[in-house]
Amino acid sequence: MRDEPVVVLGATGRTGRRIASLLRADRVPVRAASRTGEVRFDWSDPQTWEPAVAGAARMYLMAPDGQAIDPSFVSHAVERGVKQIVLLSSQAIEAMGDERLIAAEQTVRESGAEWTIVRPSWFNQNFDEGFFQPAVMAGELAVPVGDLRQAFVDAGDIAAVAAAALTEEGHAGRSYDVTGPRALSFADAVEIISRATGWPVRFLGTAEAYTEAMSRLGIPGEQAHREIESFAALRELGDQQPTDVVRRVTGRDPRDFESYAVEAAERGAWSG
Repeated sequence: MRDEPVVVLGATGRTGRRIASLLRADRVPVRAASRTGEVRFDWSDPQTWEPAVAGAARMYLMAPDGQAIDPSFVSHAVERGVKQIVLLSSQAIEAMGDERLIAAEQTVRESGAEWTIVRPSWFNQNFDEGFFQPAVMAGELAVPVGDLRQAFVDAGDIAAVAAAALTEEGHAGRSYDVTGPRALSFADAVEIISRATGWPVRFLGTAEAYTEAMSRLGIPGEQAHREIESFAALRELGDQQPTDVVRRVTGRDPRDFESYAVEAAERGAWSG
């Protein structure tokens, strides 16, 4: 099975491109599939599904935020010979009511393929590649979580866990909570970024600040209210505890947030 290509969906994204790179470095054949990748894949265009999965035995499965995992695609992939699926999900989806990812996990578990579910904490890269970047660059980030501490994890560590699950024995039927080495508040995180960049970034952790920030972005108040309720459910869970998954699966320690922030600043991630 190692000679058959591994389908990597979202191969130009934060985790997908890192997984593809790790697999290729390990001389594993990769079929990089995305809207703009080597193989075109579009969830809304079933004609792109067959070229993505034909002849493949393993698949890294993810979908962009807001996009559901279509059970018909998963069924098609398994029918065409995909025997192993590694799904990118997220932690706390039950508490936050993330029906999209809850359904995705159920689809994979019931697919008939061997499965592994990767449930990461907040990505470090949310701050420099994702939805927090504009706020960080503007000097003010609002997330309605107060002083809640989360074990932010590097996308490279998430990719390493997923790559191991795709290429090594012993990961079938497992769900991995992937975290960084320690829990930080969002205020801690932006302070670390401030030190790395040399300019101040302020954190606002109230629902009112979040509503105002979303309003400035043109997000409807109703949507902002739903998101605030989800964040409130996350707060009810309390501070997140780091896990040993990265070390246990990859044999090395996860990257700390400080190293991430220094590297991102040095390559100009937040320099206009």
